[in-house]
Amino acid sequence: MTSFSDFPSLRFGIVADPQYAARAPHVGMNRHYAKSLAKLAEAIEVFNREDLSFVITLGDIIDRDFESFDDILPVYDSLRHENFFLLGNHDFSVAPDRLVDVAKRVGLTSPCYSFVRHGWRFIGLNGNEVSTFAPPEGHPYRDIAARRLAELRAADAINAQEWNAMPSEKQFAWLSDQIKDAGATGERVIVMNHYPVYPPNEHDSWDRERIVTLLTAHDNVAAYFSGHNHAGNFGTLDGCHFLNFKGMVDTETENTFAIVEIWADRMEVRGFGREDSRTLKLRR
Repeated sequence: MTSFSDFPSLRFGIVADPQYAARAPHVGMNRHYAKSLAKLAEAIEVFNREDLSFVITLGDIIDRDFESFDDILPVYDSLRHENFFLLGNHDFSVAPDRLVDVAKRVGLTSPCYSFVRHGWRFIGLNGNEVSTFAPPEGHPYRDIAARRLAELRAADAINAQEWNAMPSEKQFAWLSDQIKDAGATGERVIVMNHYPVYPPNEHDSWDRERIVTLLTAHDNVAAYFSGHNHAGNFGTLDGCHFLNFKGMVDTETENTFAIVEIWADRMEVRGFGREDSRTLKLRR
């Protein structure tokens, strides 16, 4: 007899870094910005054939220019599943007077949020909150970002890059509270952010150490999913999986996206195109 354990309790789709723009390719970086419209449409065709709870894009929807949203967002209209966005650094490569409009343009009432599906809490972070590019000009977070970047450069930190960023102290406290609340209600947690935090890489969030410490301290946190590093990355620390999905914008013809299936004892990442398939064991 078939039991519920013979089926995954949840499936969802992942897209990272479409980074669309109507511009010529950057041959040296192998980024083909205009090709992302067709790649995204192909991914959505696959997603629409699957029984998914939702699809999430892990930031860098566009490469630059606010008008680029007008081309890529309609592609998502054909998606038959619930759709979520996170924002990346390139999503703020717009005119200064449009910075405050970015989140609203992609339908976000808040750039950080959480939601629950089948006993799993998904926490989406605003990794750009403290940065030199996302806050409006003159915002105090820009000053905090400049100081943090200077500290990291003085320490020769690998992630001391101006195209990285971090959540504010307030948002980090919110993340901690979300994880604790999930634990109190028996929920497992997946945290998602544009910026990776582990294994160490030049693309990591400026506060990677405190995020890693927080996530690994809580047994109900199963994974941290990110984009930003287009080459992808993966590591497991104290039973928490850190998976950096590869960037869709890279290469002229090869696509990359994934479907994640959650089972009683594991997560199965089904990779398409350049994305690797993986089995991630749950730690409890």
